[in-house]
This record gives sequence, structure tokens and C-alpha cells, in this order.
Amino acid sequence: MKGEIIKISVISMACMLAVILFASCESPSVGRWTSYSGDRDVERRVDSVLALMTLEEKIGQMTQFSANWSITGPVMSDDFKPYLEKGLVGSIFNATSVEGVRKMQEVAVEKTRLGIPILFGQDVIHGYKTIFPIPLAEACSWDLEMMRRTAEIAAIEAASDGINWTFAPMVDIARDARWGRVMEGAGEDPYLGSRIAEARVIGFQGGADGKALGELHTLLATGKHLAAYGAAESGRDYNTAELSEHTLRNVYLPPYEAAAKAGVGTFMASFNETNGVPATADRWLMTDILRGEWGFTGFVVSDYTGINELVPHGIAEDEKHAAELAVNAGIDMDMTGATFIKYLKKSVEEGKVSEETIDNATRRILEMKFLLGLFDDPYRYLDEERAKQNTMTPEFMKTARKAVAASVVLLKNDNRLLPITKESGKTVALIGPLMNDSINLNGEWAGLGDRKKSVPILEGISEKYKESAVKLLYAEGSSITETTPGKIAEAVAAARRADVVIAAMGEDFNWSGEAAVRTDIRLPEPQRELLKALKATGKPIVLVILSGRPLDLSWEDENMDAILQAWFPGTQTGHGVADVIAGDYNPSARLVMSFPRNVGQIPIYYNQKNTGRPVDLSNEATDYKSNYLDNSITPLYPFGYGLSYTTFSISSVSADKSSIRTTGDKMVVTANVQNTGDIEGELVIQLYVRDLVGSVTRPVKELKGFQKIALNAGENKQVSFELRSEDLAFYGIDGKKRTEPGNFMLWVAQSSADNSHKISFSADTPSNKSQQVE
Repeated sequence: MKGEIIKISVISMACMLAVILFASCESPSVGRWTSYSGDRDVERRVDSVLALMTLEEKIGQMTQFSANWSITGPVMSDDFKPYLEKGLVGSIFNATSVEGVRKMQEVAVEKTRLGIPILFGQDVIHGYKTIFPIPLAEACSWDLEMMRRTAEIAAIEAASDGINWTFAPMVDIARDARWGRVMEGAGEDPYLGSRIAEARVIGFQGGADGKALGELHTLLATGKHLAAYGAAESGRDYNTAELSEHTLRNVYLPPYEAAAKAGVGTFMASFNETNGVPATADRWLMTDILRGEWGFTGFVVSDYTGINELVPHGIAEDEKHAAELAVNAGIDMDMTGATFIKYLKKSVEEGKVSEETIDNATRRILEMKFLLGLFDDPYRYLDEERAKQNTMTPEFMKTARKAVAASVVLLKNDNRLLPITKESGKTVALIGPLMNDSINLNGEWAGLGDRKKSVPILEGISEKYKESAVKLLYAEGSSITETTPGKIAEAVAAARRADVVIAAMGEDFNWSGEAAVRTDIRLPEPQRELLKALKATGKPIVLVILSGRPLDLSWEDENMDAILQAWFPGTQTGHGVADVIAGDYNPSARLVMSFPRNVGQIPIYYNQKNTGRPVDLSNEATDYKSNYLDNSITPLYPFGYGLSYTTFSISSVSADKSSIRTTGDKMVVTANVQNTGDIEGELVIQLYVRDLVGSVTRPVKELKGFQKIALNAGENKQVSFELRSEDLAFYGIDGKKRTEPGNFMLWVAQSSADNSHKISFSADTPSNKSQQVE
């Protein structure tokens, strides 16, 4: 079948002729449907197929089932095979091999009335078989090109296995480290999150605007979860998000809009509600904003059983009602819930759902299948040999190793304990539950990555120092959740024989991801007990943290000599971490989520509001201020923070003008950056702005630009940022986005807490009135 044009084998000759004639004619009116691609030929082909379909077959295209070969949610009791054989399945996910995909595609193409091919989806979140660092870790690299490339590699591997569609990138803003799904996103900042959303969409889909869809190395991407899933109260997954429209529009929606503007093909509705309406039933979000304001023309899928869950939410009487609410809100495909296929036909007959609504949803789904080339050749992606050639290649491994090193954040490095060079001749004790572990390294949502193939830190360090002057000792000391006096004694004995200790500690990978919420985000007690015993030896300790979220490292910050936040780094963990420890890679990552001093500070984020009683950080104990009695209001480690093995300075910050117009203008901000240390390094230069007075209150700082630059020892470089008047715009109380006139401050900084280099400027209009951004 490979390479053949699709055969609609059981359609009568008259119907076949109708297809040909219809395809050659002008398209009939398509109502409110707007083509994703704008390709008139594709539109005609879509309409030619739609004209032959029964209402039930159309609804079938709006239905997705799970093959359950890799589980990402509760297993549905319904057997989808009868639906598949009747041509009533539009998409299947969790089918995980060329052979399996081929078998199901053959049923759809060869044994159904119209032979419409199936769209195969998979959770390709941070790699498919080559597993890269979790998205939160990669975001800390601030390297957009690297993130584009890792998404591209994931697409190459997955598409080679017959997968057409990934449910990534997750672009939810996250301010609460208790929430397990922070590991899937890009952290707390809407500007950085938007840039990363663009990069990952382009990586998965092969370029901007989805123009490359259908190339054999591309996947259809999904912006998720619309909207504000990361704002769930108390960090509990699936929980209510109580947000003003002001916060929703200014903080949470920008990365979704950026994904739409980058040409993402699909969106996924979130589980949570905002303003009393679950997203899956929220027409304001799914139609008015997504399609009306942002011009999105792809299709929208629910999350796993998200439509069914409208019933326990208390907004739908039963699943039939839930299906009606969802489809009328703008949901085009039901993920695994089977509500559309069970109830929508009757709902149309009863007049509760229009057939035009069904037609528009079906058109959007069919269009993606045409763009992916599945109608031309439904087996075009299925090639076992190509899959072998495009899996875990040496080039992919090299990129993965670089991604690991680029994602590791150096949080502390007293007395320049790191790096430990090969020439140092030191004896190093390697200790901890995650030192010789491979199972946890990939983290959650790790595609089809073989956890046993991931390189442990012990292996990577052993390989790094092989045949060098460095001597290595090893003792586990504890598991993730348990230890014994004997294990601790072994670790202490190794530490006493060493010059320095490297301890690899952290979470089990199952402790982050979906439905993985923690109220205690410290290291487990057995690991802390082990660290205290190691501290008592008096030996300097390098702590390597592997986790899917920011942890409370307050005790560790006080007692450890050096701390590396390595997250869950994936397939090349050991080699990438060893590159950093040995100094073959100078750490350059910067945090994209603030680390709390304790869980009581959560949610904590840099772009907070000032309040009417702001805290003087030089004297936080002042009474009747917005402070704590028992701790600082500042994070342990702020957004944008990270150390290097060298040092940098910023000077001569200036702007080419002191005022810009509120529309259609720009200013150029320059600064001199110098590597003041003795080795080469990279620095993420960050531009922050504060609007001093607005019609609504504004954050104390907002990121508006960044550059990652490399500097040799002693080298100076001038960096420039272009700040546009549109960059100063925000949504006001009336829901309109405007740049308002007024006074501003800006900083060129090394982190959000760096206030050393600031200048003032203003925004003005001839009439001194704000201008709405079109």
C-alpha cells in the first residue's frame, strides 16, 4: 500500500464520480469555517469529502480514542474497534509502533465506507525516544534555537514511527511549585513563555505558520492547556482557577496567543474552570478569544475525558448535555470521552447543535489530514527502516548532551568548589540515591524513551575522569525515601576518605507531572538525614538536585558548598552533568521559576504587584507592611538567577532617546557587558521594564527582552535591545490592550533581583491620551 493514492474501495462508482466532479468545482459556502492553510485546492478537496459524509461519519471524525499502549489517563471501558470498522474514528493516540499504526490505518482506509485516514497522536513532550531535559529545564537555557532543535528532533523520531500529532507544547504560566505539571512548561514569565512557545511550535511543525506540515520530519503541534491551567488554586491538579480577566489577559493568555500566531495547528482545552465556567464549555475562550480575537483556524481538542468531566463540574446535567456544551463552545474533537459519537447525532436532530457546527469542526480536522498528506498516501509515514535510521542517532545524542549541560543551573558555588578539573588530582566521593540511577532521569512525560538507556550520573562522571588524576569512590547512602544507619555509615566512610563529596539527591520522577502535587517540597527526610551526616564530616559538598519542580532548598543553601539544579535531564544525563562538573561546559542556565524559601511563600513570582504598603527589603521587619513575621518575602533564588564559573559586569546602560510615542515607535537600549573572570562563559542579559503609574496597577518588573551572549575571559561586548511602544501595552479594566503615556524605568540586569543598572524614560502621545493596540 505504501505510496498509493488513497482508495475509497467500497464507495459506488457514482460516488467516486461525485468526488471527482465536486473536487473540480468551486467550493460551496463554508459558513463560519476558515481554512487553516488558506489553500483553495485543499478547501475544495475537504469539501468534496464532506459532501459524501453522513452526519454520523462527520461526528466520527470529531472522535478520538486511545489505543492504550501507553497510558496517559484513565483507561476507557469502551472498545473502539466497532467504531473504527464503521469509519467513526478521526484520531487514535498512544499507538506506539509502525506495525501497530499500520494495522489500524489499514482498517480505516481499506474496510470503511469512505476510507478516510486516521490521525495518530502521542504525548511527545520532551522527546520521543531520545529524551531531552524536561521543558522547565530546557527553558532555563534561554536558548530558543536549541529548544526549536530539540522539538524538531522529537518530531523526526515520532513521525518516523507513524505519529502525526503531538500534544505539546504546554505553554501554561506556572507560579506554584506544588503543581506537578510545572515540569512541562516554561515557568512564570509570559514574555519568555511566549518566545519559547513560538520556538517549540516551529520546531515540531517544521517552520512558522505550519507551512511545512506534511514533510516527513514534522508533527502537528498543540498549544495547551487553554486556559490558565497553571493557576489552579493550592497547586491541586484539575482545580479551579480564580482569576480576574485582567490577570488572565496580561499574564496567562499571552503564550497561547503566541502559539496561535506561530501557526500552531491545534489547541487543547484545559481541565480547570475560570470565572465559573470549565474551559471545555467556555465559548468566550474557545471561540470569542481563540478564533475571534486571535484568528486561530486550526482545530481544538478536549483534554482526556474533559467533556465527560463537565458533569461532575456541575455545569452539565449528563454526558449528552456535556457534549452539546462542548461542541457549541468550540471543541472540535472529543479526546477519548466518546460523548460526541454517542450523543451529537441526536442533539443535531433535536436542534440543540447545528449541522453547520458539525461541518465546520469536521472540515478543520479533514484539512489537517490533507495538509499532512494522509489522503494522498495514508501510509507515507510508515517505514520501519526510516524509523531505525531516525532514532537515537549520534547527532541526536550530541544535541541531547548539550541540552543537559545548557539546562543545569548553578545555584551556589562557594570558594569556587566547582569545577573539579581532571588535573586536580582530587578524591571524590559520589553519593546519593540518584547517583547510580537511570530510571528517574527521563522525568515524566518521557515519550517512548527507554529509561534503562539513560546514562546515570555515576557512569557519566566515571567516563569523564577515566585515566585522569581524579580518584572516585561510591556509596549510595540512601534510596529516595529510605535509609539505614548502615547505609549512612558507608557514605560517611567514603566521604571521610575524599577531598570533596558530590551528592545526587532529589525526587522520584513520578512526583511531578500530571496529578502529582506535593505540599512538602523539601528533599525527603532520609536524604536530608544523609546530607546532615555528610556535612558533619567537614568535607566540602556539591549537591546535585534532580527534580521536576523548584524545591525548598533553604537548609541546603545554608549548609552545602555548591548546588547544581539539574532537573530531570533525560537520556544523556550522566554525560551532560559530568561536562558541567568537570568544567568542560561552563554553566549558563538561568532560572525561569522562582525558588521559594518554604512552601508558605507559594505562589511566588518576580512580576508581583507593589501593593499599597510595599516592603522595604532592607528592613522587612517594619510593622504593618505586606510582609511575613517569620521569613523574607523574597525568593531563595529569583527568576533569571544563575551562576557561572566566571563573573560578569554590566555598565554604561543608556537609551537612544528619553521618550517614545505610545504607538509605532521604538527606542534602542544599549549596555556594555564584560567577562570579568578568567575563563570563557555565557551570560543571559535581561531587560526589565516598570510602568510607574497605570490606569490599573502594574507589576514591579516585567521582562521585555533577553540575549544569551558568549564572552572570552576579559572580553567586552556591547548589547542592544529594541524596545517598541507595543512592548509597553497591557490590557486595562475595559479589556482593551493599550500603551498608556507615562513614566517608566528599565533595567539591564543579570536577574530579576538585579537592580544595579536602571534608567528612566517616558511614553507620550501628542494629545497625551492612550492609544489602543490593534
